[in-house]
Amino acid sequence: MKYDLIVIGGGPAGYVGAIRATQLGKRVACVEKERAGGTCLNWGCIPTKSLLRNAELYHLMKHRAGDFGFRIEGLSYDWSKVIQRSRDVSDKNAAGIEFLFKKNKVDYLLGEALLEKAGEVVVRLRDGKTETHQAAQILISTGVVSRPIPDFPFNGKKVIGSREAMTLEPQPKSMIIIGAGAIGVEFAYFYNAFGTEVTLLEMLPNILPVEDTEVSQTLEKALKKQGIKILTNSKTTNAEITKSGVAITVEGKSTETIEADVCLVAIGVLPLLPEGKLKPKLTDRGYIETDDRYQTSLPNVYAAGDIIGPPWLAHVASWEAIQAVEGMFGEIEPRKVHIFPGCTYCQPQVASVGLTERAAKESGRKFKVGKFPFSASGKARAIGETEGFVKLIIGEPNGEILGAHIIGPEATEMIAELVLAMALEATHEEIEATIHAHPTLSEAVHEAAGQAFGRAIHL
Repeated sequence: MKYDLIVIGGGPAGYVGAIRATQLGKRVACVEKERAGGTCLNWGCIPTKSLLRNAELYHLMKHRAGDFGFRIEGLSYDWSKVIQRSRDVSDKNAAGIEFLFKKNKVDYLLGEALLEKAGEVVVRLRDGKTETHQAAQILISTGVVSRPIPDFPFNGKKVIGSREAMTLEPQPKSMIIIGAGAIGVEFAYFYNAFGTEVTLLEMLPNILPVEDTEVSQTLEKALKKQGIKILTNSKTTNAEITKSGVAITVEGKSTETIEADVCLVAIGVLPLLPEGKLKPKLTDRGYIETDDRYQTSLPNVYAAGDIIGPPWLAHVASWEAIQAVEGMFGEIEPRKVHIFPGCTYCQPQVASVGLTERAAKESGRKFKVGKFPFSASGKARAIGETEGFVKLIIGEPNGEILGAHIIGPEATEMIAELVLAMALEATHEEIEATIHAHPTLSEAVHEAAGQAFGRAIHL
């Protein structure tokens, strides 16, 4: 077949890029070796949020039912059904992408793509046969995989990555999680909520190290209160499999060896490069190097999403793919990502955009900090979720939003307002002048903007 575009990889970059190209009237194929939706829909964003919802509900009923006037006796759960619900949610979403492919006339090719010759993609089908397709343009969106610890490889049982953590049966009695980024923190929350004894290890001074320091410290206190053991400034110096599970030696304030049934390694990711004789130029970290138009070193071969490096976020991957596709077909002058939200879906939730307070200080900029606690929010009190705050980094003298950080109820939903504010270069005055419905959690954004200049009403 001859295509205007062949997309390699059917995740948030690949399927979005493929659909956008058909909307532009192009003939498109998308090659995916597992299932449409990629890691995000099948083994990442979507199924983990299903698991976290189960954890949130169980934790609420087990530990806080009395706060709401409920008396629950004999509360229990079915671990297999908890896991199965997440798989069902994932399957429905993946089926939805397959429907969108049919609706938009994207040819969906199940197999592994190889780049053997310019203008061609060889597809190794699941039955072992191969097909060769012609392509005027190629978009690589093959994504990433979990990075193992050297000499401590994944085995799917005692040493696992995030994929195995979503379907782990039986439920382990104890777990060590190495790496306290978003993935490590989310799984720590999930397993702890259901009674697994969790130890979370982080070699840097704070969990969620990319977030604002105050947010990270607030979350650490909350997770410790929930029963998670957290060791920061702690380096893993030895890891081994034992008869009963794993033994991890950690060097921090002291050196200790911790044992558990399972170790979840969440220390980062590795690029998943396409096979074949054609090799695009890579960055020093092994990701595909692209120019401002998302073009690789190979003519008419583009790349977008996690495969071109951080930030490894599904929403960024989709945005990049649209930029690449619209750019290659002359619709726009493509842009690289600049303003984007980051979210962690534990409880309390964390969401942010732009500069942290420490980054603003390091940049030498003049700024003010506006902060409003959810403990002073009427809506937060009404729903019984008063932990956390909204924090704005406001530039001076113009009042633009340099960064925004939320920890607390529905933080991941609330951040969109501040992403839009930054994209439109809105000032704190314009946020204050925008009427926020009462009672809502988003009023905390309005109050934080005013607090920076002594104008918060409810503090």
